[in-house]
Amino acid sequence: MYLSLNWLLECTPYSGSVDELVHTLTMLGLEVEEVSEPFPSLPPFRAGRILDCRQHPEADSLTLCRVDLGGEQPLDIVCGAPNVEPGLYVPVAPAGTELPSGSRVERTKIRGRTSEGMILSEKELGLGEDHSGIMVLGEHVSPGTPLLEALDLKDSILDVEITPNRGDCLSILGIAREVAASFGLPLHFPPTGLQQGPPDCADSVSVSVLDGPACPLYQARVAEKVHFGASPDWLRYRLLAMGQRPVNAVVDITNYVMLETGQPLHAFDLDRLAGPGIRVDRSGSERDFTTLDGHTRRLSPEDLLIWDLERPVALAGIMGGRDTEISPDSSRLLLESAVFDPTTIRKTARRLGLSSESSYRFERGVDQVCSRMALDRAAHLIQRLTGAEVRQGVSQSEPIAWRPQRITFRPERARSLLALDATDGFCRRTLEAHGCGIDTGKDGVWTVTTPSHRKDLSREEDLVEEVGRVYGFEEIPEDLPRVAKSLHQESHTPEKAEDDFQRKIRQWAKGIGLQEVINYSFVSSADLDALNLPRESRLELANPLTSEQDTLRPVLAPGLLLSLRLNVDRNSEDLRLFEVARAFELDTRLETRSRETTRLGIALHGSRYPRSWPWPGETTDFLDLKGVVQNLLSTLHLDREDWIEQVEHPYLDPCARIRIGKEDLGYAGQLKVEASRRYHARHPVWLAEIDLDRLQAMYRRVTVTYTPWSRYPPVFRDMTLVAGPDLAFERIRHQIETARSPLLDSFALLDIYQPPETSNRNLTLRMVYRHPERTLTDREVDNEHGALGDHLQRTLPVRFP
Repeated sequence: MYLSLNWLLECTPYSGSVDELVHTLTMLGLEVEEVSEPFPSLPPFRAGRILDCRQHPEADSLTLCRVDLGGEQPLDIVCGAPNVEPGLYVPVAPAGTELPSGSRVERTKIRGRTSEGMILSEKELGLGEDHSGIMVLGEHVSPGTPLLEALDLKDSILDVEITPNRGDCLSILGIAREVAASFGLPLHFPPTGLQQGPPDCADSVSVSVLDGPACPLYQARVAEKVHFGASPDWLRYRLLAMGQRPVNAVVDITNYVMLETGQPLHAFDLDRLAGPGIRVDRSGSERDFTTLDGHTRRLSPEDLLIWDLERPVALAGIMGGRDTEISPDSSRLLLESAVFDPTTIRKTARRLGLSSESSYRFERGVDQVCSRMALDRAAHLIQRLTGAEVRQGVSQSEPIAWRPQRITFRPERARSLLALDATDGFCRRTLEAHGCGIDTGKDGVWTVTTPSHRKDLSREEDLVEEVGRVYGFEEIPEDLPRVAKSLHQESHTPEKAEDDFQRKIRQWAKGIGLQEVINYSFVSSADLDALNLPRESRLELANPLTSEQDTLRPVLAPGLLLSLRLNVDRNSEDLRLFEVARAFELDTRLETRSRETTRLGIALHGSRYPRSWPWPGETTDFLDLKGVVQNLLSTLHLDREDWIEQVEHPYLDPCARIRIGKEDLGYAGQLKVEASRRYHARHPVWLAEIDLDRLQAMYRRVTVTYTPWSRYPPVFRDMTLVAGPDLAFERIRHQIETARSPLLDSFALLDIYQPPETSNRNLTLRMVYRHPERTLTDREVDNEHGALGDHLQRTLPVRFP
């Protein structure tokens, strides 16, 4: 938001320095990013008076001029403009100065005559588009006066950063309110006086609003016998200083009032409106609509439109339509001032990729009460500058009237939250200076009514912030709060337990060599499509900032794979990544329609060992991934998991489900080849995803008991079983656990051998026997070992070789 200091002074009599104003606004939360002069190329130019003119003897189109610049000797300048004549006051660029275009004015000879400068046109000065002749100044200036002073263009432009909640400051008047309140100055509203005549506007133009929540207020005035033309210099120069391009008097006035009051306006050619009448309603169906910029846009049924009695004529709050655009031939205008729902305007503007000064303000909310003042202000200027006749009254529809909010405010609580000695009197003066009404009530509890322009004031904390802003946040003492808590005191809240568990998981992951990545919760629908994840379970954003972040992630895989691609593209391909984060799934049974779960995602890619001697050159495979998951479960004392093959999975093949008992913990497997190519993988990608919420619930149920280490030696026995290719080791493990005697300390699969010309496999297991209180004899071990072998042959399709 650009702020002109000269324009600000018309609204409040600020007398301090620019630096003081910059500091004050910044401390109020309106950060000033830059201070500049509006016309930085004009200072070298001077006002001059043409003393005499005569035709160039060598060129009929050139004139020899003697120009007084206030010095001892006039300058000789050769000029080719048709309107040059003696006695005119004109802008002059002496030799050695640089024009806004970048070209340099030099002392030179033109057809044999010396020219010591240049008499300038509006276009050459960058003050307009007119280059048909030289610019003529008023006779009130003295020769040699700096052009900035002669045109009264000396000003300071402040570039103010406005936060999204302060839409009321997107105007000169809005920032003037802040300045007036801070320095205790009066606030002056711009003049709006009108000479109105019959017939009444409401009798000749109908206005109806069919969607009140989307348009709480729509009002319009009619102006007739409008004489189109260029705006006066003061208006054009002020718009240029504010970064606006002058067009014509009517368009310039609507832009001027928008900058002044914050209320966007639009002017229709009344003779092009069917009826004439105005209707505000949704599009209702998909349709094409051509806007003022000449582009035809495809509208959705939910887009809000301004209609006449036959067709849509404007995209509400964003841009007018080509069919009812005003032109130099227009003489009757319908001037619109309305209030639109910010969400409705924002959705349409984002979807169409069409942002305008109007939509920017409507998206942040405009002042419904002052909307009429802005309309009258624009009508006042149109009448004053174009000689228009304004019909009496307005044509209006206000389905939802503005009502002030009533907020409870306690000065004592404000002092407690801010740690500032803000007295009751200071709190009252601050809130009243910002337009609030106050009923002090009893027991130190006030009732505050908010002004119409402050849509950001909705709760007590907002009022406390107002007090703190004006008092000065820099005055808050830099004291650390006292924490009355023992270092040995533990919190047993669910949130604390969840945080502790996630911290434990992160420490474990880093301890075994995994590297943590942190990704956005938002992912691209294209990435989810590439992973074949169903669309019906996705949570898509209504207003995504970018197509790359338009959906809440249902799994962690997209983020992990994007991190993998980023690293591989930078030739860092040996990756062991993990992420602890939330995933989001659609659940229509919940009020929020979103079910959140905390997940652990793991991704392995590249070499199993360091790429140096003496390590072999092997890449990671499923056993590496399985080992990582088993290490986690063992760390949590949950080491009795089952790995069950999952035949169909959206993006993993092969894939295994991980279960403990009847609880499904997650899955692990290899990323499909098509998806691997999308993420530039150079080796197989192994992914696992674990439900940490379920894992935490199991971990809470674990009871760890201490068993003393036996002092007596173990006895080892090997057992080889011949089994078919379809027998999973999990079944063998299950039967060993079923028949396990107290003497069997542990067992493990030692080797797998498949003899040639047969599909059977030889599985060699190593059994470890130990007694906690004595040394076992060979007979005891042989009996236990033989009984276990017999049990396996009875219950499983296995035999001894």
